[in-house]
Amino acid sequence: MPKAFDKIRIIDTTHVLAGPFASYQLAVLGAEVIKVESPDDPDQARLQGSDRSLNDIGMGTAFMSQASNKKTLALDLKTEAGKEAMKRLIATADVFVENYRPGAFDDLGLGYEEMSKLNPKLIYCSISAFGSTGPRRELTAYDNIIQGFSGMMAMTGYGDGKPLKSGAPVVDYATGTTAAFAISTALFQREREGGKGQFIDVSMLEVAMILYSSHITSYMWNGKHPEAKGNAYPFATIGCYEASDVPMMIAASNLTQQKALWTALGREDMIKTNNNQRLDNHAEEAAVLADIIKTQTADYWEEFLNKKRVPAARIRRMEEVMTDPQVAARQAIQALNDPDSQVNGLKVPVSAFKLSSSPAEVNKAPQPVGAQSAELLMELGYSEQEIANMRKQGATN
Repeated sequence: MPKAFDKIRIIDTTHVLAGPFASYQLAVLGAEVIKVESPDDPDQARLQGSDRSLNDIGMGTAFMSQASNKKTLALDLKTEAGKEAMKRLIATADVFVENYRPGAFDDLGLGYEEMSKLNPKLIYCSISAFGSTGPRRELTAYDNIIQGFSGMMAMTGYGDGKPLKSGAPVVDYATGTTAAFAISTALFQREREGGKGQFIDVSMLEVAMILYSSHITSYMWNGKHPEAKGNAYPFATIGCYEASDVPMMIAASNLTQQKALWTALGREDMIKTNNNQRLDNHAEEAAVLADIIKTQTADYWEEFLNKKRVPAARIRRMEEVMTDPQVAARQAIQALNDPDSQVNGLKVPVSAFKLSSSPAEVNKAPQPVGAQSAELLMELGYSEQEIANMRKQGATN
């Protein structure tokens, strides 16, 4: 079956994580993604990861986690030859994605206004820390900066004055997912409305704010600021409790679930009939639960409570999760089958959803910088001599 984004060409000039992850999500669903990097200053993620030997050859695991299924083209956009090649490439594209400082591509003559004249159907996606407008538009930031600036870190931790970032770069991945959704939306609208492209402006700050939408709504209504509460929740029947061996999470969230929990534990006297009662009796309920949960192992409680339809899970480390039969059954992590690649067999996450007719898959290993430069430039009409001249000028590799 054809893939969802077959015959869609995406030019990806992004680096690090959010932008590359956006184009990767479309690549595993069939889009032709061409990653464009400077021959002398490629994506910095290539030099980062848990294997130093891979970092040394520009194939760090931080890069490879979102680099499969992409072709690579080396172009120095600070050279006239590089810019001209980029314009030729954009003329053939459906989507262009960049995540540099707002205005940087305008300064190169490659901004949306100029490129939309060259290619009216072009969908131009700009990803930045604070968006392309506003007083902070030119500031550079990464995931940790946005977690700090957005208020996310201030509401995370144990209320001891030591703010805590998320263990995973959640803003980066959420930004990449948002950008992929925005691009998909624009492609859908283009098909419905006569083929005209548009400009997409994605802000990491706004993505972070969307991630805590309920907190914003609450604050805007009554000024109640979310405070760091560790693993505690407003209701005692949701939270982290110490079993006899390791911690576990319980989530008897609604009234029906809290009734099921207290019934299963033989404490029907603790059942509440409305949420205000649960809020008022938090301390008592938490103490009772803590005393009960510590009497058995986390595995025992996980099995016991789930059978009673009360969500519960022992705290696991990632290496255990990777061997869980549920993960294997879903095939969200796939191994590359590319015998010609030095990273053949690499296992990478692919997509968090499944399409019954056109599933996401990886079929092309992450590529070295500019691996398809000659092939792509020849496709754009460059002769072998012209490509050789571009190499001499440092415009490509």
